[in-house]
Amino acid sequence: MAALRSLLYFLIFYPGTILYCIATLIAARFGSGPVRRVIRAWAIFHHQLVTRMLGIRFEMEGEIPDGPVLVAFKHQAMVETIETLLLVKTPVVVMKQEYVDVPLLGPTMKSFGVIGVNREAGASALREMMQRGKQAIAEGRPVVIFPEGTRVPVGETPELRPGFAGLYRALGLPVVPVAHDSGKVWPKGLVKYPGVIHLKVGETIPAGLKRDEIERRVHSAINALEG
Repeated sequence: MAALRSLLYFLIFYPGTILYCIATLIAARFGSGPVRRVIRAWAIFHHQLVTRMLGIRFEMEGEIPDGPVLVAFKHQAMVETIETLLLVKTPVVVMKQEYVDVPLLGPTMKSFGVIGVNREAGASALREMMQRGKQAIAEGRPVVIFPEGTRVPVGETPELRPGFAGLYRALGLPVVPVAHDSGKVWPKGLVKYPGVIHLKVGETIPAGLKRDEIERRVHSAINALEG
């Protein structure tokens, strides 16, 4: 049954996403407000598919504040990357450049304000990320980052990517860490399983800490549900 539901999810989600991408590109002609409304509608569309079709629920402990903060999420699956658009108000999301380069999807993301990171670009990628992050602050928007840099299997707690500490220092924002266990119901592959994704918002970490301290505290907080 889980396999059938998962197949139906993908058959509905991806064609639906194409329609939302087209709607976003049209909305971009009328300003950022319409774009944000369409993107939020897409995130709600996805959330409803996940909860109603796949039987996955979300339980959240704590609350993510509005305004300019740096929100650091654990990264185990695709599901939380879209769910962040509902959990965080009008976020600017840092993601791999390869996603931003996808036809149709990429321009849609750019119109919303994502920050694409090309790891091979080195220092220039970090400068671009910082510049876009400062623009987000000027607009009063939070910045969402997945500091591990890529999806990791349940139970693994890799060190944070160096770009996180650089962005933290450059933006001068407090950090809101978010732990979760999405990988338990959303493993790699086609089949997703019914169940509960638990999210835990950690204590806000102040700006201005040294690199070792901020990395240690964020690493501990986003892995609070591991083990």
